[in-house]
Parts: sequence; C-alpha cells; structure tokens
Amino acid sequence: MRAIVRYSYGPESVLTLADLPDPVPGKGEVLVRVRAAGVDRGAWHVMTGTPYLARLAFGLRKPRDPQLGLDAAGVVESVGEGVTGFRPGDEVFGVFRGSFAELAIAAEGKLLRKPTALSFEQAAAAPTSGVTALDALRGRVSTGTRVLVLGAGGGVGHLAVQVAKARGAHVTAATSAPEFVASLGADAVIDYQTDALTGQFDVILDVGGRRPVAELRALLEPRGTVVFVGGEGGGALSGGMQRQLVFAPFSGQKFVTLVSLNTPTALVELARELVAGNIVPSVERTYPLADAADALRHFGSVRGKVVLVP
Repeated sequence: MRAIVRYSYGPESVLTLADLPDPVPGKGEVLVRVRAAGVDRGAWHVMTGTPYLARLAFGLRKPRDPQLGLDAAGVVESVGEGVTGFRPGDEVFGVFRGSFAELAIAAEGKLLRKPTALSFEQAAAAPTSGVTALDALRGRVSTGTRVLVLGAGGGVGHLAVQVAKARGAHVTAATSAPEFVASLGADAVIDYQTDALTGQFDVILDVGGRRPVAELRALLEPRGTVVFVGGEGGGALSGGMQRQLVFAPFSGQKFVTLVSLNTPTALVELARELVAGNIVPSVERTYPLADAADALRHFGSVRGKVVLVP
C-alpha cells in the first residue's frame, strides 16, 4: 500500500509517499480501505514534534511510528479475530493508526458505521474535531447560554458553533471567515482582523490559543468559564500551553484545560449528533494523498476542514 511517512521530526518537507506492506488486522481489529483521511492540528504537531513536551509520547529523538493520521472513513477490507460488529464491505468512519494511507487499521471500538447522509470526506473530517467540540461544551451550554467561540472558522471551531446552537445557546463567533461562520448559524459574527471583541459571555471556547488571559477574563462573566482547547504560538517547548496554567483562587471564573479523548463512548455520541444533523462537517478542500505536505502546509488557513483522498 501507499502511505505517508516521515522518519524524523520537521516541517512538511520531511514527508514522503512510500510503499509499505499491507497491514494485517489482529484480534479485535478492523482493516479499512481508506476513502478519505481527515487532517487536523494534531497531525501537524506529531509531524513537527512540537511542542517538545509532546515527544514524551511520540518519541524523543525520532518518531516511534513513521506514519501519520488518525481520522478516516472508508470501506472494511477484512476483520481480525473476535470482531463481530463489522464485515467486509461496511462503510465506516473513526479513529485509526496511520490514516494517511490507502489501508489503515482501527480497533473495533474506535469504528462506527458511516451515516448515509455524509460523504466519506465529511465523515473523515468529523472524529477528532467533533469529539473535541462536544467535550468542550458538554454540561456548560443550555438554552440562552452566551457562548463566544474564538477561532470559529477552523476544524474544531466550526463544529463547536453548531454544537452550541443545537443546545440553544446564543453564539458569538470570532473568525477571519465571517461569511462562512454566519452560514453555520452563529447569532453574531466578529471579524477579529478588523473588529474588537466586546460583550460578556458565560462560556468562552478558545480554540486559537493566542489571546492573553487578562483579555479573556474581561470578556467573561464573574462566574463564567473559559475552555482552552490546545495552545499555539507560545514557543517550541510548550506551544502556548503555559497560558492554560491559570490559578484564580479568589475568583468565581473558571479556566478549564480540555483533555479530549476519542473514546468509544465519545464517538457514539458524535455519531448521534451527525445522524441528527446537529453537526455537519464542512470540507473546504481535498488533496491527493501524495500532496499531504501541501495539505498540512495550508490547513490552518482554510474554512472548516481539509481532507486527503488516497
């Protein structure tokens, strides 16, 4: 099979399209022929090995696994011992090992049947970003909650806008793509390139990870919550994560660092939202597998998601 690999950390130029042996599913695993693979910020971090703290998980000097990619959608090719929920020919989506490839393996519990209303490209764009959006807002949003989504035009942000609206919130979205975000149903849209952020909010979802904490506190209600999703632009060691170490013992404001996991339960919840139409992933552009470097070079400037098509 063809797959995207890299044998050292670095920029997009370290990526290579290689011929690898076809993987074989083990016990409880499913082999899927990939029809589309989602591209997200996590793949970029794994590729570059930044922030450096992430290398504790992926390999200190070089990547333990040369392949990239988690999210994908495709057709079941074969199943391993003990798999009862899927059979060859089923259309599925979920979380894989090395999804930037023609074939990829997933644990049975990390796969779901693809909703018929979604294309393979939309389904591949959903898992990690969708679960993150749901985790960030779960238990914090209901009818009338005033929500501010910073970075509302990106992969997580555009789904978070939809989740908040489905829960009955009043959503203000800050973005560089105001027309796109307005089409998602946001009640108010701020072009952060030209307009100042104003107002008071019960929940602030900070996807971009760049605004000073003092600015966020000024926008937050006295008993409101800021949810940090990742962190960017803060240096190679921590990648902006130091902004999330907020300690405010004498304040009613809460600052939550999101740790989102693609658990089977979370994926089932996501599938329900997709089937109900509460979340509709937007794919602005697809790239051939061979152009994965270009996809990772440009994904941060697109509206919604970018997807690879083997």
